[in-house]
Order: sequence, then C-alpha cells, then structure tokens
Amino acid sequence: MARDSERPSAGVSRRKFIATTGVIGAGAVAGCSGQSDGGGGDGGSDATEDGGSTGSDGAGNGTESGGSGTDTSVLTADGSSTVFPITNTGASYWNSNPEAGDEDYWPESWASEEYDTDMRLADFFAQEYGYEPTGERSNPPFRASVALSHSGTGIEGVMEERVDIGDASASAEAELSDADQGTLDNFVDHVVGVDGQPIVVSREIADAGVERITLEELKGIYRQEITNWSEVGGPDREILALGRAEGSGTDTAFRQNVYGDPEASISPDQRYGQNQQLQQAVSQADNAIAYIALAFVEPDGATPPIGLEIDGTLYEYGENLGAQEYPLSRDLHAYTWQDTSRKEAAFVNFLLSDFGQEVFVRGNDYFALPDDRLQTQREKVAPSNYE
Repeated sequence: MARDSERPSAGVSRRKFIATTGVIGAGAVAGCSGQSDGGGGDGGSDATEDGGSTGSDGAGNGTESGGSGTDTSVLTADGSSTVFPITNTGASYWNSNPEAGDEDYWPESWASEEYDTDMRLADFFAQEYGYEPTGERSNPPFRASVALSHSGTGIEGVMEERVDIGDASASAEAELSDADQGTLDNFVDHVVGVDGQPIVVSREIADAGVERITLEELKGIYRQEITNWSEVGGPDREILALGRAEGSGTDTAFRQNVYGDPEASISPDQRYGQNQQLQQAVSQADNAIAYIALAFVEPDGATPPIGLEIDGTLYEYGENLGAQEYPLSRDLHAYTWQDTSRKEAAFVNFLLSDFGQEVFVRGNDYFALPDDRLQTQREKVAPSNYE
C-alpha cells in the first residue's frame, strides 16, 4: 500500500488501489542460512538473488567418493519459503564446514563441550554416515543447495525426483488432495520444527489500538464479510486482507486450521508467492492484515503480531503460539521420497541435532521439537540405519 504521498485519489478504494499495483518484489533473502542433536553462516548455500540456488545437479546424478561408496553429488532441496530459513541456514553452515572453535559458526561450547570433537562441522556430522572428512573449509563431504519456491513445488519436486528434499509447511496429503494412498505412502516425512503461524497487521493498525481479534472475525475478514477495521475495534479504514499464493503450505495450512478445509474458499485482496513478499507488502501498507510464518514477524517493526482469541483463550506471540491447542500451529516438513538416502539422512539429522534445533530452528524464531518428537524423527535417519 502506498504511503501518504502516494494515496489514491478520492473515489478509488484502498483495496482496489493495492490490487492494481501488482505483486511487490521479494525482499533480499539472506544467504547466511546447516548429527544428532538455528543464525546464518558465511559459507552460503549458493543462493541466487531470487532466493534459489545454483550448483544443483539433481537428485539422481550421484558420484561416488573414494572407497566408501557414498554419494558426494550436491544435495538439492526446494519448496516452502517458511521452511527455507531452516534448511538454507543449515546448508550455509554445512557448506562453510568451519573448524571447531570458530566462535561464530562452530564454537567450542558446541564442538568440544557438547560433542567432544575437534573436527570441522560438516565433517563431523557426515562421518557418522560413512563420509570421509575433507579437513578443509568451504569443502564439505558433499554440498547442499536450497532453492526457494513454495510447498507444492517442493512436494512435487521430491515426487518427480528432481530434488532430494522437499521443504513444505503443509502436509503432502493436504497439498496433494487428489493423490492416491499409494503415492502418499512414498513420501517420508521428516518434521524439523514447528511454526505458530501468527496473524500480523500493518504498524499503523497496531498503533491505532488493534491488539487482538477473534477467530470468527478472522474468518469474516478473509471471506470479505468484515471489510473495515472499525468493525473489529480499529480505525475507520478499509481492511486490506493479504494472503499467500494458493499451493503454498502457509495458505493450505491457514485454510485447514481456520476453516477446517484445506480447499476452503477465501478471498484475500492480494496473494503473494513467498513469505518475504508478504512481509514486504504488509510493511508498505497502512491497513493490512496477513497470516505469515513466525520467522517473518517484527514485533517492534513493520509487521507486528496481534493476538487471536479462540474459545475464550487468547493466543499471543511470544506467549503461547506453540501450545498444542493453538489451531494455527503446524509442522515444518523436509520430505524425502520412498527411502531416505544416506546423504539425505546425514543432512536431515544435522537439522535435527541439538545444534541444528538451537541455531537453525530457534535461531529463525520457530519452535524446536519437544524431546519425544525429536527422538522419533531422529530414529528415522539414525546412522545405525545405514550400517
């Protein structure tokens, strides 16, 4: 939405004005974004300016290393912009392969005290899966390349074996509503974190006193039944309801969690393909509301969260969005196809490690998995499965 100097002339609604401006370009995505147990590295994951990655040679073009028979081709991932901060940060650390004692990326408090190792980061986590350590910075046992799109693309990419890992913020079942059970059974679901999916508004709306809305009011806003902020205790200003693109996991999860149907009909005024674009659109408007991933909330900035009241319980950012009862909470997935290869398992286990959960998940403002769920996910990719 334009600022005061660019307001539309009288007779043109704010809603119609924003709809004619087109999709706002995505903001720059930071390239700093990698055994057992969140932040950004300086190694990068070959991220391109549009958020994708270079250097990928596909999921099936493996090369063999030394005598170990391990696949050292580039590990590729694509999909959800919600999950992207986790996997891309992980890939950046992995590709950097910093030495033990590097206080920015592989500090003594982790390497020596937690893991009792003096090995480089990727060397340490990969060697459990039979990979030979390289002993060199920026030269991991295999590289990881993470592209940015949305959940549907990631899930389809895994299913079509174009990529090794499909990032998704909704389940494969929800994204592929027409798929038969045989197809769905081929997906291996690795849950790497949890998102509370908060509701955010433009800074001007928060400053005007809108601190919370009810679930019923939220439903009405996205079905164009409530169109002015004065109807929910705010200023006399049209509501600009922004959403994610159809096919994105964030949109699918929102419709499933709010309306009880992943294909429920909603009518946002504008849709955006990535959380980064949606965040920018909210920040540039003075009357917007959006559902967005936790990593893109700015409590003191341009995308402040508001509380959501459900059946008498108020759910607030920084308080209880991670509660099991919060209906907008959703798992963050890193899918593999049919079986999980040794290479895929090494990287997923890295994300599930204590280090990964702290630096890549919590470090990007998501919720780490509780111990019982973490143990279950780690068992799927345990090194002992590949002996």
